[in-house]
Amino acid sequence: MIQLGNLAIDLALATCLYAIIASIYGARTNRRTFIASGSHAAYATWGLVLVAVAVMVHALLTSDFRLRYVTEYSSTTLPLKYKITSLWGGMEGSLLFWVMLLTTFISLTQFQNRERNRALMPYVTATSCTVAAFFLSLLAFITPPFALLPYVPAEGTDLNPLLQNYWMQIHPPSLYLGYVSWTIPFSFAIAALATGRLDDLWIRTSRRWCLTAWFFLSLGNLFGARWAYEVLGWGGYWAWDPVENAAFMPWLTGTAYLHSVMIQERKDMLKVWNLTLIIVTFSLTIFGTFLTRSGVISSVHSFTQSGLGPYFMWFLAFIVAGSVSLLIWRLDMLKPRHKLDSLLSRESAFLFNNLLLVGIAFSTLWGTIFPVLSEWVRGVKITVGPPFFNRVNAPLGVALLLLMGIGPLIAWRRATLRHLTETFLAPVLFGIVAGAAAFAFGMRSLSAVLVVSFSTFVLHTVASEFHSGARARMAMVGETYRQALAGLLRKNQRRYGGYVVHVGVVCMFLGVTMSSVYRVEELHTVKKGEEFSVGDYTLRYVDSRSEEDAHVARMIATVDVFENGQKITTLEPEKRFYKRPEQPATEVAFRSTMKDDLYVVLGSFDKNGSFTFQAYVNPLVWWLWFGGAVLVLGTGIAVFPVRRSVARERAREAAAVARSQAL
Repeated sequence: MIQLGNLAIDLALATCLYAIIASIYGARTNRRTFIASGSHAAYATWGLVLVAVAVMVHALLTSDFRLRYVTEYSSTTLPLKYKITSLWGGMEGSLLFWVMLLTTFISLTQFQNRERNRALMPYVTATSCTVAAFFLSLLAFITPPFALLPYVPAEGTDLNPLLQNYWMQIHPPSLYLGYVSWTIPFSFAIAALATGRLDDLWIRTSRRWCLTAWFFLSLGNLFGARWAYEVLGWGGYWAWDPVENAAFMPWLTGTAYLHSVMIQERKDMLKVWNLTLIIVTFSLTIFGTFLTRSGVISSVHSFTQSGLGPYFMWFLAFIVAGSVSLLIWRLDMLKPRHKLDSLLSRESAFLFNNLLLVGIAFSTLWGTIFPVLSEWVRGVKITVGPPFFNRVNAPLGVALLLLMGIGPLIAWRRATLRHLTETFLAPVLFGIVAGAAAFAFGMRSLSAVLVVSFSTFVLHTVASEFHSGARARMAMVGETYRQALAGLLRKNQRRYGGYVVHVGVVCMFLGVTMSSVYRVEELHTVKKGEEFSVGDYTLRYVDSRSEEDAHVARMIATVDVFENGQKITTLEPEKRFYKRPEQPATEVAFRSTMKDDLYVVLGSFDKNGSFTFQAYVNPLVWWLWFGGAVLVLGTGIAVFPVRRSVARERAREAAAVARSQAL
């Protein structure tokens, strides 16, 4: 079986290289036989990679400790669900998992375009397979996943305890899906540049892939934040860790692209900018992979130091140099047909939106690589902490929130003073009233007041868009208000799905701002029966107990929680000790409501019976997770087609038109 895994990777690399050569040769000589052969080779690569993954999963499930990877990331006592998680828990397994996703997407793209986009597809195949060939080369020559140990140990060293959590079962796959998906839009962009077919075709063809990539990258960041919140035990969910930043940056530039591409589709502008954003976003996914696997930065998320860094850097340089060269070569064909008519227009709002998103991405990149740069230049690694990121990015984020409300309402081309007054008067007044109310109720942080005010402004604009759209449908099609609202989502999924996403982002802004500005933290050492307070809550340490099995030992504290003198719940934070890796871990306990989270960590315990607890009250943090769910819902509306519903919609509208003509 092990030899089968090695053979599958070697053959997959060979077929992948053949797919590149055959596709380019077929395109250059216009020989369809070679183009089809390249496509078939891409399918074969996918099948071979699946075989390699199956061999690895079998080795993990059967605890085959002849393999170094299985020994380092599994054990006989590891629960089954975490044995499967081990596939992406280590360096080699995660690369294999990455290649599996990439070749799956390549095959899916081949199938989707088997009868269309004939001019673009050879170059799409060649570009995407070049990326796959790079990762397969690493697996074949640099970090082979099926490397054998010189002896067979009786037991493995187990999976990192921090990874033995529910969220780590879904966080890395979501993040990888987001990273890998950007390969397909990037491949279409390169194909458009290579062929000179720079109209909207490559954008329309890759649009759903862009939304899918953004969807999974959003999920990956959200799941990662939830994992940090539940596992790391510091009461927060985002620490501007370098690996967190690496996943955040392509999300920012991808968001910028999803907005600016609408300008190109509608106004035939920003062609160079959109291609640049696609190239930057894909390059940042490779850069993030480099950060995670090179060992140049320290992070709780990164893998151990390896020799992969130079290979990723050279590959990244190759991508950037090749892409930029193609872009410069085609500059004459990318001139816009229209120019910006006025700064008071929707085009300008989208442009400022892009500048803010890219500005946040750049400041995040600068803060992330600054320790590396300082070490190269001065020989001293100077770390840039959360204060830098918060100070720079928070104002940009608040401005971005304001633009979310302006963009949907302001007119295309040029907005008149009368239009601005009629459109923005009501939402601006609501925003001012909300901000004043927040101040009147005791909110004194300027950023918190601004976020409340701008959030109200955005929510009002979104509600206005739904309301005016529904009223228009009621007049045109004769639907009820409820039917008209549902019809809006079916009729224009991209636009109204985007508005739902904006609602989710507003909720997340509120959750992040309030939980950051008004967080309460207490540290107390108490004995059985003693109490301490945090915020409006009183906590009483009641008792403790210990549990143990073959895999882990636990010390569990029981804490009763009181509010206004009434007991409202019991929490049981834990301290764990994983036996195979001999590592301690913390299992936090929290009570979550729409108002706040009470978050309790068992810090330590002593033989004299005293227990130390760290307790936090995080206001409105529930809205962060709720906003994430709304964001996922909105993206789902925008991504997934509802063809049957659209057909019914058109039939209903045709019937309405026929009725009106008959009258």
